[in-house]
Amino acid sequence: MVEAQKFRIEQEMTNLVNELDKSYLRRMQGDMHRCAAKCCDDPQTSLERVHGCIDTCTQQLNVANNYVQGEINHLQNRLQRCVMDCNDSARDRLGSDPNQETIDKCTIEFEKCAVKCVDKHIGLIPSMMKTMKSVLASGNPPPVRRD
Repeated sequence: MVEAQKFRIEQEMTNLVNELDKSYLRRMQGDMHRCAAKCCDDPQTSLERVHGCIDTCTQQLNVANNYVQGEINHLQNRLQRCVMDCNDSARDRLGSDPNQETIDKCTIEFEKCAVKCVDKHIGLIPSMMKTMKSVLASGNPPPVRRD
């Protein structure tokens, strides 16, 4: 059952990334490549200036990619903490010398709790998607979270 939940969340995250790529990131990547190509057009420009120009062209896409990855990491960390709480609760109920019946009950309780965590966090994705699209559309993503 835990594998099925892992697959569900992976699919939802893949869908999120694909949607953001199609809606914003791919266009930004095309713009970045066109900009970088223009940097190379003048054969009189020094190597340092060409590299500086290319770096400038890549900045917006890098910031956007870092923002998206940071938001995904934040959601994954929250989900991981939720599942860890489920695991801790199950271990606390086991006691020092559990019998097989107790182990089976705790395993079932853990799995139910983990499913609730996945359901809750999958439920957050549409709101997260809306916010991320709004931020990317603004062209000014905030710095990467450090939590």
